[in-house]
Amino acid sequence: MVIAYIRPDKNFDAAHEQLQLINSYAISNSLVIDEEFVDQTSQNKRLKDRENVTNYFQSKIGATLLVSDVWVLSTDMEDIIQMFSCLLKNDFSVHFIKRSVIISQQSSVMLVLGLMDQLRQTMQNESTKAIGRPKGSRSNSKFDKYINEILGYIKEKKSVSEMARILNVSRSSLKDFIESRELKEVAFGSLLPEELDNAEEQVISQINCPK
Repeated sequence: MVIAYIRPDKNFDAAHEQLQLINSYAISNSLVIDEEFVDQTSQNKRLKDRENVTNYFQSKIGATLLVSDVWVLSTDMEDIIQMFSCLLKNDFSVHFIKRSVIISQQSSVMLVLGLMDQLRQTMQNESTKAIGRPKGSRSNSKFDKYINEILGYIKEKKSVSEMARILNVSRSSLKDFIESRELKEVAFGSLLPEELDNAEEQVISQINCPK
């Protein structure tokens, strides 16, 4: 089973940006996404308070998890350690698309530690106030909650007018949303993320040791 995990948050890449990466990655790697899990919980919530997430993951033993980046799982170091441990214990294969790396039970300890250290460095970077959101990125939209449905309708070749009627929203606003988010390109995987060369070695080499 292949699962797309998206966690929209005001401090993150918007939901459509995460979906863009995940959908394009899946198509370019011949992966068929079976389920999409959109986690609406705030980053202020600790893992122990995210039972819907932990219960869901524990019910999907052996799944392939597609995530845009490490911080989507959690920005709390204690929680990310627990999340990694539980996912690997349950035989998940986790694809971190922006990092161009995959972790599984067969991964080296150094790779897993490197990913955690990258998160730690990001959290400590005082200039990065909005984790994962590049300068000038679009803000979240009221239509973000309909993204899964809209992508499905686009794949079914429904017109914007049909979609607007089904969702009971303004046609012009929906059209603007689809165009600004490039959802037609997202739906058919024409926006492919650039893969990094020697990605695992890069993650490990960037571990920052105290002097």
